[in-house]
Amino acid sequence: MEAVVWILLLVFLLCVSAGVYASVRAVKAAKRGIDRTVSQARRTMEDTRLRAKQFVQPGPAGELAELRLSLRTSMRATHEALRAGAPQDRSLSEALGLFERLSAHGRELDEELKRLEQEPAKGRLESQLPELRERTERITRSADSLRWAAQDRAQRFARDDLDALDREIEVEASALRHWTQGPEPSPADRPTADEAPRSVTGPSSTAAADRWWQAATSAAGAAGTSAADASGARRENRT
Repeated sequence: MEAVVWILLLVFLLCVSAGVYASVRAVKAAKRGIDRTVSQARRTMEDTRLRAKQFVQPGPAGELAELRLSLRTSMRATHEALRAGAPQDRSLSEALGLFERLSAHGRELDEELKRLEQEPAKGRLESQLPELRERTERITRSADSLRWAAQDRAQRFARDDLDALDREIEVEASALRHWTQGPEPSPADRPTADEAPRSVTGPSSTAAADRWWQAATSAAGAAGTSAADASGARRENRT
């Protein structure tokens, strides 16, 4: 009885542990989903603000907003393209590592551009714009190069797979139509209306069978005639 109680207690503890583990996993997943939603909302709001500032505030402030918007858009697009293709293509893992290093420079530049938005001295801002523009172009060019290479690689693999699939389908279609491609009989091999059906055993066998039947019939007729003549001769002698 005591062993049964211990077994039930152990099962109860296991169930409680499993429930706690599942609850913690669910809470963490919900938290990640909320954080992801909040981050996406913040990015959308920031991009909207930069677009508005780009058109509303001309001059260095508008150019800073344009640089930040270009940098953020390029980095986000490249990250999504590499992350989407990495599960299907392991060769993109090295590209992801390079992109992480590039992202560090991109975040640093974005923070610097964001700080300069609050710079009151327009002269200092204008003097730094050429260097900031050059850094932004270098980072966005590198990010675009990685993204375009990943896209070209995915398209090439898709074309190769489609070509291989087309060849397999053509082979299968030819195999399915093989029964319609059998050789048709030539006109010389087709029987005519005046041609008599052939015997299975051949004409020589048929003629031999006919001669055998005729010989048997003739012998039987001759034997019958001889018997009839002998019977008639005996009747004449008795009379």
